[in-house]
Amino acid sequence: MAIVRQTLIYDGPGGPFEGVVAWEDEVETPRPGVLVCPNILGQKESDNQKAEALAKLGYVALACDVYGQGKRTTRESPDAGLYMNQMNADRALLRDRLAAALDALRGFGPVDATRIAAIGFCFGGKCVLDMARSRLPILGGVSFHGVYDRPDYANVQTIDAKLLICHGWEDPLATPEQMVALGRELTEAHADWQIHAYGNAGHAFTDTALVKPAAPGVAYHERADRRSWKAMIDFLAELFV
Repeated sequence: MAIVRQTLIYDGPGGPFEGVVAWEDEVETPRPGVLVCPNILGQKESDNQKAEALAKLGYVALACDVYGQGKRTTRESPDAGLYMNQMNADRALLRDRLAAALDALRGFGPVDATRIAAIGFCFGGKCVLDMARSRLPILGGVSFHGVYDRPDYANVQTIDAKLLICHGWEDPLATPEQMVALGRELTEAHADWQIHAYGNAGHAFTDTALVKPAAPGVAYHERADRRSWKAMIDFLAELFV
């Protein structure tokens, strides 16, 4: 058994978009699909590796693209947040691009279109929450060190997707107060939610490229990374029973 990785180009508002899908080559029956939503920099190799890790767990995973084909930044870019800021300024467009990515995953051959989840990192964590807030067709989602501000369009009255929020207690971009506000929001929306808060961890705690902190409170944290990934494994296993 081997993991297959394939570039997937798909259409959507402002597209085309280019992601990478990964799955086991011996898949004979439809498998649950998991959308992987990248951080500030956009779709990149580390997201492809997350997709492959999910494929090893038996899922079909798409590391998606919400910026557009060829639109990427690096940590060395003059404005690393260029494309993210454009999406933050138009959350309805972000929602519609996420819907297009979900459609691409749901339409991919080995995927069971009725069993879809999403995970996301940093900005991607916000994407997962927005999918739940707008009732896009996911059964559940996992936000890793996400950002919690609400979109400027009306949220659904009831959030159907189950949610796991993996939070670094020292995250300067998502303070404990904002974490509590998110819990209140999800409770008011009657969501099935849980928050795991990791002590001494900050923003980007899963990002192995940040062993040396990028800024105060923005760094890799091995324990939080390991524990949150295990929590995700258990969450997805329960979700797809």
